[in-house]
Amino acid sequence: MENRCVRNSRLEVRAPFPFSANGDTIMRLHAFPAALLGLGLAVTNLAASSPAHAHDYAAGPLKIGHPWSRATPGGAKVAGGYLTVTNTGTETDRLNGGTIEAAGRGELHTMSMEGGVMKMAPLANGLEIPPGQTVTLAPSGHHLMFLDLKAPLKKGERVKGTLTFERAGSVPVEFAVESLAAKAPEAAGGTHDHSRHDHTGHDHGH
Repeated sequence: MENRCVRNSRLEVRAPFPFSANGDTIMRLHAFPAALLGLGLAVTNLAASSPAHAHDYAAGPLKIGHPWSRATPGGAKVAGGYLTVTNTGTETDRLNGGTIEAAGRGELHTMSMEGGVMKMAPLANGLEIPPGQTVTLAPSGHHLMFLDLKAPLKKGERVKGTLTFERAGSVPVEFAVESLAAKAPEAAGGTHDHSRHDHTGHDHGH
């Protein structure tokens, strides 16, 4: 039977050991507070790797921030896609569209208020991303529309998709699915950074 006792802030663990004088050996952990700190760091690192946390991508000078969507009710055939794109380069790029594997096709849309009525229309010429600026796709504004859904989107899952840019080409991403009524992605304490992923092997149209 293992015996444990704490003496003077030290943890002593006794276990059978054939070479000790009295049949016991003592392992002292003199840095007990440090052990607790290490445990705390392990828990923190585990939380930071949670799939609910933010995730970012990079494609050349473009920085793509946390693509996300909303959960859809059963039978729904459309869903929206939202994200931010920052152009850190010196040349204008253009987002031409995007889609997810769970949809038949995708379109880039915008929403605007006209005469007290919210109207939605496709952006046939894409969305310009000037150098040094950030473009935001969000509910009630510019957004991706995923059409002909093959299955409902469920909160907490990640769905694979692709963004298509005029200069950066096709960039694979994952959309984090939030709640049905989400107005923004849930706050995240850590990041899942894909900025080191090399997307140069993908089709880059110019």
